[in-house]
Amino acid sequence: MEKDKADLIVGLDIGTTKICAIVGRKNSFGKIEILGMGKSESVGVMRGVVTNIVNTVQSIKLAVDEAGNKAKVEVHNVHVGIAGQHIKSLQHRGMRTRNSMEDEINQKDIDIIVEDMYKIAMPPGEQIIHVIPQEYIVDSEQGLKDPVGMSGIRLEANCHIITGQISSIKNIYKCVDRAGLKTDGLFLEPLASAESVLTDEEKEAGVVLVDIGGGTTDIAIFHDGIIRHTAVIPFGGNVITEDIKEGCSIIKKDAEQLKIKFGSALASENLENEYVTIPGLRGRKPSEISVKNLASIIQARMEEIIEQVIYEIKNSRFEKKLIAGIVITGGGAQLKHIIQLVEYLTGMDARIGYPNEHLAKGTDEVKSPMYATAVGLVMKGFHELEKNKKIPQLVVAGNVNKKEKVKEDDRKAKQDESIFKRLKNWFEEVDDHDLK
Repeated sequence: MEKDKADLIVGLDIGTTKICAIVGRKNSFGKIEILGMGKSESVGVMRGVVTNIVNTVQSIKLAVDEAGNKAKVEVHNVHVGIAGQHIKSLQHRGMRTRNSMEDEINQKDIDIIVEDMYKIAMPPGEQIIHVIPQEYIVDSEQGLKDPVGMSGIRLEANCHIITGQISSIKNIYKCVDRAGLKTDGLFLEPLASAESVLTDEEKEAGVVLVDIGGGTTDIAIFHDGIIRHTAVIPFGGNVITEDIKEGCSIIKKDAEQLKIKFGSALASENLENEYVTIPGLRGRKPSEISVKNLASIIQARMEEIIEQVIYEIKNSRFEKKLIAGIVITGGGAQLKHIIQLVEYLTGMDARIGYPNEHLAKGTDEVKSPMYATAVGLVMKGFHELEKNKKIPQLVVAGNVNKKEKVKEDDRKAKQDESIFKRLKNWFEEVDDHDLK
């Protein structure tokens, strides 16, 4: 496996309920082949934010070691996801005045604008995570998706900027570092999930991705193939479990099992006389719980989460342009009747997002919506790898330009030398004439 190590990408999803590591590589058809997957219980993360570094490091080590052992490789570098209530997004316009209209706009011009965006003043304690160009303006030509190859003096870019708390970002880097790993890239989790479950057609038509995790619900809105809005709601599957625990007077472990095995997002879909028996603690009597009451508790909390999603959709101002509707992913997407509830409350079409479209055959283990983020991080890693592979070509191009410059300098030097010789000869001729 040593010779193939360079082509392996490891995605690390540091979630509230689980930490998941996936080792993947691309096959000859461009599909992701999963070589190993490891997961461990997340005990140091709350609502997507690291609260206990020591516990998180142990969980990361367990997950990465398991994935590495299954893939029969030693993992050193990872691509990590970030989420949490501290994540914010804003719009900003960058501008670059070019020197000449003769040369066409190239990728370097765009990269300079993006780099400048990272330098804008942020509120204290906040840092820019991503700068995503949405559309460009060349001179007076607006709404351009790709200005490369165009001529123009003034290049502007409308950018979607995603920010997070410096302390939260540093804690993730610190955890990965203490686990003996190197962070190759930090990506916003809803963007990673979108990579694995959304199609290009959906992004073009207009779609809302709703990733229901354990501690947070992440939202990403796309239209015309461009990311338009991102948000993180501080509620997820864990608050539903807490509600079941309180409402049914049972321990958290039993509440989680009840939610997974018998939970439903629609109370009306369950029978009145259907009950589940939970064993009593230490010889106490077992308790009977109505499945309909269980569904009522879940529905109440799910409605609250969906109302927040509706608020974010309205806030994005793309409410009327989302033809592809809503795609639900994450662990919470496995809840029964969730599509019916989402469609009823939003009036939009909905489907469950599975990360299987980009996966090679034989990787059924990770085709659940709960692994959408981890698979997306592997895909993001491959995009970064492909982008970096183009850099040597630019270096070569730069060397060619240098050679051409040297040739040009030599030509100028020879030209200057010939002028100097002619002047020298002329002065000598003048001197000879004066002597005569």
